[in-house]
Order: sequence, then C-alpha cells, then structure tokens
Amino acid sequence: MDTTLTLWLLPALPLAGAVILLLAGRFSDRWGHWLGCLTALASFGVAAWAFFDMLGRSLVDRQIEHSFFSWVPVAGLQADFALQLDQLSMCFVLLITGVGSLIHLYSVGYMSHDPARRRFFAYLNLFLAAMLVLVLADNYLVLYLGWEGVGLASYLLIGFWHEKPSAATAAKKAFVVNRVGDMGLAIALFAMFATFGSVDFGQVFAGAPQAGEGTLTVIGLLLLLGACGKSAQVPLQSWLGDAMEGPTPVSALIHAATMVTAGVYLIARSGPIFDLAPGARAGVMAVGAVTLLFGAIIGCAKDDIKKALAASTMSQIGYMVLAAGLGPIGYAAAIMHLLTHGFFKAGLFLGAGSVMHGMNDETDMRRYGGLRKVMPITYVTFGLGYLAIIGVPPFSGFFSKDRIIESAFAFGGVGGILTGLVALAGAGITAFYMTRVMLMTFFGERRWREDAHPHESPASMTGPMVVLAIGSVAAGGLLVLGSSLQDWLAPVVGVQHGHSPIPAWAITLFALVVVAAGIWVAYDEYARSVPETAPAGSPLTRAARRDLYGDAVNEAAFMRPGQHLTRSLVFVDNRGIDGLVNTTAAVLGGLSSRIRRVQTGFVRSYALSMFTGAALVVAALLAVRLL
Repeated sequence: MDTTLTLWLLPALPLAGAVILLLAGRFSDRWGHWLGCLTALASFGVAAWAFFDMLGRSLVDRQIEHSFFSWVPVAGLQADFALQLDQLSMCFVLLITGVGSLIHLYSVGYMSHDPARRRFFAYLNLFLAAMLVLVLADNYLVLYLGWEGVGLASYLLIGFWHEKPSAATAAKKAFVVNRVGDMGLAIALFAMFATFGSVDFGQVFAGAPQAGEGTLTVIGLLLLLGACGKSAQVPLQSWLGDAMEGPTPVSALIHAATMVTAGVYLIARSGPIFDLAPGARAGVMAVGAVTLLFGAIIGCAKDDIKKALAASTMSQIGYMVLAAGLGPIGYAAAIMHLLTHGFFKAGLFLGAGSVMHGMNDETDMRRYGGLRKVMPITYVTFGLGYLAIIGVPPFSGFFSKDRIIESAFAFGGVGGILTGLVALAGAGITAFYMTRVMLMTFFGERRWREDAHPHESPASMTGPMVVLAIGSVAAGGLLVLGSSLQDWLAPVVGVQHGHSPIPAWAITLFALVVVAAGIWVAYDEYARSVPETAPAGSPLTRAARRDLYGDAVNEAAFMRPGQHLTRSLVFVDNRGIDGLVNTTAAVLGGLSSRIRRVQTGFVRSYALSMFTGAALVVAALLAVRLL
C-alpha cells in the first residue's frame, strides 16, 4: 500500500462513514451501526499495516509525510493541508483506531434499543476522524482543525440525549470550557507565526533555539492552556464530570483513549519548545501534580460510578501531564501511561456501562452490591482493569505509573522530589477510591432496588471488555520489555535517562506499600457495610462531593466578574454612547418640530410675515437716519 494512500485513508475512512450515515437518513437505520464499525475497523487495519511497514524501515526513513493541497496560500502565511506519520503519532493512531473500534462494537449492544443509533455511530465516526487528523497533522494549523473537530464531535456525543436538560447543559458546558483552552492554542499559533513566520512543525522547532526564552515561555504557557481544556486539567477541569451525561461508550471514548489525551500529545509534540522554556515546563509539572491530587480526592467521595471513574481520568491524565513536564526524562513515561490507561480505563468505563445495562441504568453504587455473582464476566474484566489502574504487578498500570514516579525523582532538585512525592500520594489515593468502587459494586450485600434484575451483558458488549482486559494485563510488560517504547519514541521526542537519588527498587517497594495502605483503608471502611445515604463527612469530603468547588471558583473568579464587566459595558453603551447619540437626535428633533410650526401653508400668513419683516427693516433704517 502506498504511504500517501495510508495517510489519506486513516482519517478518510471514518469520515466517509460519518458522512454516509448523516446523509443517508432513515434508509441506513438497519445497517448504519455496522457501517460505523466497519469503517473504524478498516481504519485500524490500515494503522496496523502502517505500523508493520514502519517496523521494516530504517530509523531515518520511518517518518512519512505528504502535502495534499495548499490550504492557506497568502503572502505571509503558507500552510498546506499536510499529514505526517512518525513514531509518536503511530502510538496514538493505533490506540485511537484500536480502542475506538472496540467501543464501536460495544455500542452495537449498548445502543441497540436507541432509535437514534445511526446518528450515534455517525458522531463516533466523526470523532475518530477528527482525532486522527489531530495526531497526524504536519503543522499546527491542521492540528487546530482536528482539535476543533474533536471539540465539535464531543459536544454532539455528550449532548446526544439532548432532550434531557442535564445532558444539554453538560454538552454546552464542555463546549464553552474547551473554547477557553482553544483560545490559548489559537493565540499560540499567532505568536508562532509572528516569531517564526510559520506554523509548520519543522520550521517552528528549527527556529526555537534562536527565539528568546521569554517568547518560548509565553508560547509554551498558551499551549498548556489549550492542553488544560482538552485534557481536563486544573483550572479547566470542571466539564469532565458533567460529561458523564452522555452514553457510557462516549465516556469510554472521550475519557480513555482520545480527547483527554490530546493535551498530552500537544505537549509531547511541542517538546522542542518546552525543552527551551523551563518556566513553561515548570507550569506543566505544576498543573499535572495539582490535577493528579485534585481528581483523586474527588474520586474518593463520588457515589456515581461514572463520575468516580471520570475523576479518576482527571487524576491519571495529571500523571501524564506531570511526566510530560519532566521533558526528555518523562516523555516516554507519559506516553507509556497514556497507552496503558487507554486499555484499562476504557475497560473500566465499558464495565460500568455493563453494570448500568444490567441495573436499569442505575449509577449509584450504594444501590449495587454483590454483582460479582450475577455478572461474572463484567466482574472479572472490571477487576483486571482495577488491578491495572492501582498499579499492582504485573498489570500494565504498575509499569507505567512506576516509571513516572521514578522519572520524577530522577528529574532532580526540589521540583523532582515534590512531584515524586505527589505521584506516590496519588498512587495511594487511587488505590483507596478504586477499591471503594470495587467493593461497593461487586461485593457485600445486595442493595438493589425492587425493579432491578441484574444480568450479564450480551456478547457484543462483553467481547470488547475481554479484549481490553487482556490489554490491561499485558500492555505494560510489552511496552517496558527491553525499553522498547523508549527506543521507539527516541527519534521524535528524545529520551534521557536521569539518575534518581533513590534506588529504583526502593521507589517500587515504597509505591507498593502506599498502594497496599490505600487498599487496606478502603477495605476497612467499605467491606462490612455501605451507608444508604451519603454521610456528612469532613469538610474535605463535602468539598470533594462538590468537585472541590471547581464550579464555584470559576463562577466567582470568571463568570460573575464577566457578568459585571458586561453589564458595565452595556451601561456605558446605553447611557454614554447611545445616550449622546439619542440626546443629539432629540435636540435636533425638538428644534425642527418647533421651527416647523412657522410653516403654516397659508399665503396670508406668509404675506403678513413679509410685511412685518419689511416694516421692521424700514423702521430700523429710519431710526438709524434719525440718530
């Protein structure tokens, strides 16, 4: 297969599926979902072929790129619609198409009774196409096209059940919050063009060493703002929990392998900028560390299974952002955790959807309990994902999370020690809230409602869950074995091996002790009984139930001041600018109406006026002569 055809087919296949499903209408209701699955699987097949073809090439010949047409041919800016496939984008392409295809297949059973299933699969295909354009882009402008396409598709998917006010509100919230981050990315493109005269990756990265550190810091911070929006990092994290209003396959697609990882990709792809801007890189580390703890704490207090997993996603992406902020020491660790997370988090979300499917869409874990006996496949696959995310060896999350902790300590300095300790603390909290989810859902007494009749999901749903569970078990070892992933990514992001002041075995041992402590605390609190109502709890617990007041802070810091500013500007416009214009118009109008009264239309009146005027003139002349 020609390499140019490969680049074109990867996003074109799901895009064609989306177009056909959206334009075919009800004609495709009976087979539209299978077309959606077929295009996703075909794109994965092309990705697999491209991967093996890349393996057969030499290191210097592995990157392929092609310019399809001149997109923005203006005097100062020349931007082509060009795509490239290298080792970094290949990781994302395989993850997006592979996990995306499994989610498509799962959705066949999950959405089987939804009358708008065809439209749902069209949106899934559109999402895959946009995400593939994002990671295959050869310049920041094409990347921005995919970036906005992902935002549009996520809005459509989160608000798929738009007849529910909560779903419509959640979609609008995700869209608005992401627009804030998107403005950061857009301004970063303007700054790149002003500094380098181009938005092409090659030209920007080649010119970065000649640019000032201050300029690169500004560009890096703007890119970080864009990443915070898509990857739900503090302070733009508030949309993620509400996005659970969408169908569960959407949660798996957005929160596992695609949209939330876009920010990590952006930072890793822009590594040459961040490596020359220590201030921006420190900002990335700080955002990742704060979000890591932020999401983990929120996850401890959620009774809604999907929102607990959403908080977990926020925290796990924080791990990746933290690692990306470490620079060449951490890029490979960030991508490694991103890939393993794609398996176990997608499996966990699909497992949650399976539980909901068997529990009449109940999401409150206080109404679960004892489901391991009636949903054995869901229990086993979810359990394997649980062991992976908390970092139990030899599951995938153990290798990737342990590598991030080691990289943080190897970074050195106060920053490295602090981020390493934060990562360790996050591992313990993760073990606590995920054990809590596991115990409340699958163990203990049955707390079902009377109308609940839990049962195992059909094979179309459990099949993808089994595949993802296998990935949760094996992916970490395959990626770490022989430093294969680090060597694979080295030509693109560069890899440095730092020297940690603490031996690697000691870090691993301490991390396992922290994880065991988190498991034991959760077991001690939830193994015996689960409260039917949420207890009052400590101030931190109450804050966590309200997402650590993220919405309240945004409202107080941005929304209310914005409202006051808008009202002030409206007042100035109405009373100042419009007032001056209206006053001038009123004066002229009043004066003209009074002058108009002189014009009566009667000839005798005009004659009398002329006679009176003439008499006054004659009288004035006589008075002058007499004087």
